[in-house]
Amino acid sequence: MERFSPARRAVTAGLLALSAAVFLPWAAAAQTATPKEVRIGYQKNGLLILAKQRKSLEAKLNPLGIEVKWAEFSFGPPLLEALGLGSVDFGTTGDAPPIFAQAAGANLLYVSAQEAAGSGAAVLVADTSPIKTLADLKGKKVGFAKASSAHNLTIAALEKAGLTYQDIEPVYLPPADAAAAFARGAIDAWTIWDPYFAIAEKSKNTRILSLARGIVTQNSFFLANKDFTQKYPQIVGAINEVLVDTARWASQDQEAVAKALSEITGVDLESQRRAVARTEFAVSPVSTAVVAEQQRIADRFHRLGLIPKPITVKDIVWSWTPAS
Repeated sequence: MERFSPARRAVTAGLLALSAAVFLPWAAAAQTATPKEVRIGYQKNGLLILAKQRKSLEAKLNPLGIEVKWAEFSFGPPLLEALGLGSVDFGTTGDAPPIFAQAAGANLLYVSAQEAAGSGAAVLVADTSPIKTLADLKGKKVGFAKASSAHNLTIAALEKAGLTYQDIEPVYLPPADAAAAFARGAIDAWTIWDPYFAIAEKSKNTRILSLARGIVTQNSFFLANKDFTQKYPQIVGAINEVLVDTARWASQDQEAVAKALSEITGVDLESQRRAVARTEFAVSPVSTAVVAEQQRIADRFHRLGLIPKPITVKDIVWSWTPAS
């Protein structure tokens, strides 16, 4: 065994002390750092808006001296644009928006997932439409929000029918505008998610051409600004834990969820009940299987030239270990 001289031991001890002096204060600061505020981007649906109504994030973060601010978005792409720019710190979208955002170089991370089976979205046509199968969409105007989960569902549905994206006339419309265009017959089909899907489904003039189920899974994601996550990882983890608790409550009391969403959004209770009944309420880390599905979607968009370059989804996945 090598023996150190007293002088060498003294030098080694001094270096260790210097290392502790340099690095330990930084580590402690990283563990205890808290922002003055957290800005949450939400849509009028899903777990974040339920947490907002229940003031769950405020209950968790206010005692730490952190104010919670909320910013509403109509759908995913503009939310992620704000997230990447740092205008909001945390938000949620469907499967396609993060892919477009990553391809555009947005400064964000996937921080958790809400896996789904694809029951809450569909391709719709008018009840009197001659379109009977997905193959009949050839040459037709199909409305959906660009870079949204509906965009991905439209492409996947076409592929299932043996069609290509070039076989339809895509009409890019945000959900409210697409609903109006569909109602007046300005588009032949409409790809949409809940609760818009549930509202349209109630109409006798609407027919489901195809559910997303069996075509795409349509996972949803919680994302955070990359700089914010790296600076305040414990806060992002705490937000995830609140969402886990919110999901647990939602899965156990769907009637309360439907009533809450109806009150928040103004959407009739029957439609909200329908939408809630087909929602999978569970929040988890982003698994390798989910990453693989996202990668397939990204590769599809790149193959069609809808994103300018290939991306590697796992490059922006944050590793989160739930507390329970």
